[in-house]
Amino acid sequence: MRFNFLHLHLHGLIRAKNLELGRDADTGGQTQYVLELVKSLANTSDVDQVDLVTRLIDDPKVDDEYSQQEEFLEPGARILRFKFGPNKYLRKELLWPYLDHLAESLIFYYKKNKKPNFIHAHYADAGYVGVKLSKFLKVPFIFTGHSLGREKKRKLLDTGLKTNQIEKLYSISKRIEAEEKVLKSADIVVTSTKQESTYQYSQYSSFSIHKAKVIPPGVDHKKFHHIYSTTETAELDNMMKPFLRDSAKPPLLAISRAVRRKNIPSLIEAYGRSEKLKRKTNLILILGCRDSTSKLEPQQKEVFHNIFETIDKFNLYGRVAYPKKHLPSQIPALYRWAASRGGLFVNPALTEPFGLTLLEASSCGLPIVSTNDGGPEEIRSKCENGLLVDVTDINKLKVILEKAISNNNQWKLWSRNGIEGVNRHFSWNTHVRNYLTILKEEFSRSDNYSASDIKQSCLKGSSSLIKPHWSNTLGSG
Repeated sequence: MRFNFLHLHLHGLIRAKNLELGRDADTGGQTQYVLELVKSLANTSDVDQVDLVTRLIDDPKVDDEYSQQEEFLEPGARILRFKFGPNKYLRKELLWPYLDHLAESLIFYYKKNKKPNFIHAHYADAGYVGVKLSKFLKVPFIFTGHSLGREKKRKLLDTGLKTNQIEKLYSISKRIEAEEKVLKSADIVVTSTKQESTYQYSQYSSFSIHKAKVIPPGVDHKKFHHIYSTTETAELDNMMKPFLRDSAKPPLLAISRAVRRKNIPSLIEAYGRSEKLKRKTNLILILGCRDSTSKLEPQQKEVFHNIFETIDKFNLYGRVAYPKKHLPSQIPALYRWAASRGGLFVNPALTEPFGLTLLEASSCGLPIVSTNDGGPEEIRSKCENGLLVDVTDINKLKVILEKAISNNNQWKLWSRNGIEGVNRHFSWNTHVRNYLTILKEEFSRSDNYSASDIKQSCLKGSSSLIKPHWSNTLGSG
């Protein structure tokens, strides 16, 4: 017997290839993580099929691929798209009224098709649907929040936004209410770090700490490595040429979506206040792809307005690059390009549940300066690859950046440590192995069988050892 998985990832844009990472606030690192997890699961001997359910979108403003009902990922993995809500693309905060429709569609679908052994929902919207579906199918339910509404609200209040503004922009009360229900119903809550369960999930009254399982994400080491080529270096030199007077200076590289939480204007402010940073380094901002800021959604438009104002305030022209376009394949090359010039990767996010970009940068030999909020603390403790800072204090951020570029021997040590630490602790093979082991252990505890018995049962194709705990979930497996 081999497992069948259903993963729910409802918002943003997700497809088999050429992810539009950074296109908007809903298409970021979570999208990449879910896609990599689905493909990695499908490549293991314990898994028969993985379906990834997302929203079907028929909108001339996005690619036709997002209107395909079914898309092949690789053997044993596919994307299934279901229509709910209007045809047009919607930001995640506007999806709440249509989620019941999706739940009903999935229930109808699985009345006619083989049900999964596990449902894994990503983010609050998918969690809302996952609870309803898992109760109907009597299938165990796994949840990953990726980010949480209570923590986001806390950070946004710290930046000066009012509660009514946050509610209008983010439908935050609906999200928090859904998270409470999801955390009450989930059998397993997957977190990236201990900090998430201790300080973030614990803000929810329905959360039980025993449900939390820490499984750090992995890095694709075939893509993210430290061996750079002269061809990719030349391409990136050309990309930066229109912006920089001296492109040979060490770059302070930031890669993120242009949303408030990522706190990019504060990074520019810290850079602008420092004569040392302006003299010794360039600032490189990779903020997704755009044609015109006038066509962006309101939050992104506001962030770019603040970015351009801050650049103008400190007259940083010739020192700051903010290219409008890049290819997904150029992201690993950007890390290597920055490392080859003795630069740093900077993550100034107000809150960071994990920080996958920190692992990617480190795997490419690029040391980090990062927010001390959330996952980066655990990454640094394992890799010893840079410095952390309270990014809400701009002067502290300035001082730490100056310190990080001041010692070449320290930079080399951080670079080596990062490469070795990521290889040792963060790989997709390790992530998936831990993920499946935890699921088998949950079965063995609930059914009084050892994990090794469960493993042998899966490998031999026999379901005789699996007793019903979740109403015979694996009986059809």
